[in-house]
Amino acid sequence: MFPQASKFIPLLDRVLVQRAAALKQTTGGIMLPESVQSKVNEATVLAVGPGRRSTTGDLVPMAVSVGDKVLLPEYGGNNITIGEEDFTLFRDEDILGIMQ
Repeated sequence: MFPQASKFIPLLDRVLVQRAAALKQTTGGIMLPESVQSKVNEATVLAVGPGRRSTTGDLVPMAVSVGDKVLLPEYGGNNITIGEEDFTLFRDEDILGIMQ
């Protein structure tokens, strides 16, 4: 699906996502300028790390898996570019929920 993203493996409890595209046109066909396009808080999980370690050294499993549609916080994450694609890297605990 995203061959560039397959070259990136997140460490610890990090999750690589690609945000859904912002709405660029209304249902009536009016083109929206970038200044009024809202930031999309939905994304698809492309890669996940193995998880974090607890204070006792046990591996805490990730709450999300590859292919999940997730809800992101309005702010946060680290924007990265792999090849010509833009992605965002979040910690597992920062993701708000899984969309069903």
